[in-house]
Amino acid sequence: MNYQIISTQPQIYDSFLQTNLIARAINSKIIKMQIHNLHDFAFDKYKSIDDTPYGGGCGMVIQVDVVANALSKIEKPTFAKATAGRRKTKVILLTPQGKKFTQTDAKRLTKEKELIVIAGRFEGYDERIRDLVDEEISIGDYVLASGDLPAMVLIEAITRLIPGVIGNKESVQNESFSEIKNLQLKIPARQAGGKNCLLEYPQYTKPAVYLGKKVPQILLSGNHKKIAQWRIKKSIERTKKFRPDLLK
Repeated sequence: MNYQIISTQPQIYDSFLQTNLIARAINSKIIKMQIHNLHDFAFDKYKSIDDTPYGGGCGMVIQVDVVANALSKIEKPTFAKATAGRRKTKVILLTPQGKKFTQTDAKRLTKEKELIVIAGRFEGYDERIRDLVDEEISIGDYVLASGDLPAMVLIEAITRLIPGVIGNKESVQNESFSEIKNLQLKIPARQAGGKNCLLEYPQYTKPAVYLGKKVPQILLSGNHKKIAQWRIKKSIERTKKFRPDLLK
């Protein structure tokens, strides 16, 4: 996977690129990461990338021509939606108005060979920028100062699902929002309310007793079939308590 990030503040990624999981994936040549400074694609000597909004209002708006220039230089052939059939690289715009990002999206995006991610700033984007991208994504119903933190969330969520990044496959299969079929636990579809994911079951490690609280005896039994049944039961209970929306 090759990530191309278009940012207004590329220095914010310095530490991120050196973190354990991302650094290991880069060193293992499983992923590549290129950070592009949007200011480098500006047209004036001041490297301006934004201007005041037509019609008045507060804040600054990122210019469509600068973003278009960046995309045309980063991706070839042309990026225009009219030629999307020839496009090889998916372009993602990070915006609060986008579709909410899920584990399913992360898994889907692992199939891409390359992603261009636009992480904006300021008041927002010129509306015409939306015509230059393939999809718009939000990481939640709140507003941040820039799209760089959402870009990191997107990249880590996708990268950890790419084969070879995490050694133990079960680590990414048996976790919250994993598909039920990947839990290797049988559950009638009606119990999941037609949905295809649950929150992860409770986990324990040593010591077996801490401040009077014991590890459930079933986990010490060695009976893997009963442990599997217990885990799916607890996953359903936890989902009902904390994310009942997943069961509707």
